[in-house]
Amino acid sequence: MDKVLKNSWALFLGMGCIMMAYGFQGSLLGVRAVQEEFSLTSTGFMMSGYFVGYFIGAATIPKIISRVGHIRVFAAFASLASLIILIHSILVNPFIWFLLRVLTGISMVCIYTVAESWLNDRSSNKNRGSVLSVYMVVLYGTMGIGMFLLNFSSPKNFQPFILVSVITSAALIPILLTKKKPPTFKSIKAMNLKELYHASPFGMVSSLFYGTIQSALFTLLAVYATSMNFTILEISIVTFLLAVSGAIAQFPIGKISDMYDRRKVIVFSTFGAAMFSIFAILVSRQMYLPGSLATSKTWFYVFFILFSFCSLPMFSLILAHTNDYISKDKFVAAGAGLQFAFGLGAMSGPFLCSIFMDLVGSNGFFIFLFFFHCVIGFFGIYRMKVRQSVDNPDSQFVAMPQTITPAGIELNPITEHIEEPYSDKVKEILERKGVKYKKDEDQMKA
Repeated sequence: MDKVLKNSWALFLGMGCIMMAYGFQGSLLGVRAVQEEFSLTSTGFMMSGYFVGYFIGAATIPKIISRVGHIRVFAAFASLASLIILIHSILVNPFIWFLLRVLTGISMVCIYTVAESWLNDRSSNKNRGSVLSVYMVVLYGTMGIGMFLLNFSSPKNFQPFILVSVITSAALIPILLTKKKPPTFKSIKAMNLKELYHASPFGMVSSLFYGTIQSALFTLLAVYATSMNFTILEISIVTFLLAVSGAIAQFPIGKISDMYDRRKVIVFSTFGAAMFSIFAILVSRQMYLPGSLATSKTWFYVFFILFSFCSLPMFSLILAHTNDYISKDKFVAAGAGLQFAFGLGAMSGPFLCSIFMDLVGSNGFFIFLFFFHCVIGFFGIYRMKVRQSVDNPDSQFVAMPQTITPAGIELNPITEHIEEPYSDKVKEILERKGVKYKKDEDQMKA
């Protein structure tokens, strides 16, 4: 593990800068959109551009990396992301910002894929889980720090956009100066959606709807807080709590899911998130009453933390649940397929959520989260009635950040393909003795 960290410090430092800029940028654009009086529908449409670009980039980046190389791709797309944020401050228009968000999404998925395939190449079966844990701490921690940079200057000014660009550009320095040899990229094939649905209907459907939830949650939280008259500092606190509490919650909930029926854990988690979203609405309504502002916001923070604890580990739970129903050699392909379903849902999340907010007001944000969490929960209850749970000792929970790509899913320590335990020489000896060689590991051991 020490060797991995020593060989990858430049990557962690570069990704820390990238995520700091990313966390800052998301909050900055949401607040600025409200200040520019973009309609909620226009804001949701604009913010959804990121996930459209993310989806496009995920399908095209493997070919680019294999042709050009990791370091060049990282440098090129980090430079593009740095340039794009500056254009936001010059051309303030929802449609133009949508196009710029598409380019940002393409840039970010390229950066994530480079980082995660790099870490996958540097790690082994023994330390992949630990490497991914460090990666999560870096991503969520620096993202949370970046959200506090919203206090640097008014979002109406151009200085915050310049700061995002500077931090993004700084990420290039450690990556370009590293002497470590970049990895050889291995393209990962996904299961087709029909095969994935047949293997785990609940896994695929819940991944689709959870993509809708999480994309809206991360892109429109700052918009919601601004429309509720939160100060810039309070907006920073709320977005920081989302990032940090989501990272912390992964491990205790994951441990519980390894001990009990994973579908029940998912159902309880999603209904818990739905319940705390309703509590957040009730508390937020009290904010408008005289003399109750400070107390109400304190309770809002509490319920929002509890909501994040229930909601954010769900993709990792869904991935582990899907792995319970498939063979070990399909873990990586299934993970990539779930990411595809997640991406399909994510593209529509901000736009749909903005429609909820447009129809019923700012608290439409939490009504949207309540509705789709309930959809996942009720579908999970239905699936438990028509299919028995399966205990799979090969499958276990591994925490996954919300930015994970198919390359990052391969970091999962249980996704390594089964290596045949006997060498060709041993197989020859067995065949000479009349023992028929079979590929199944359990049969070989028997």
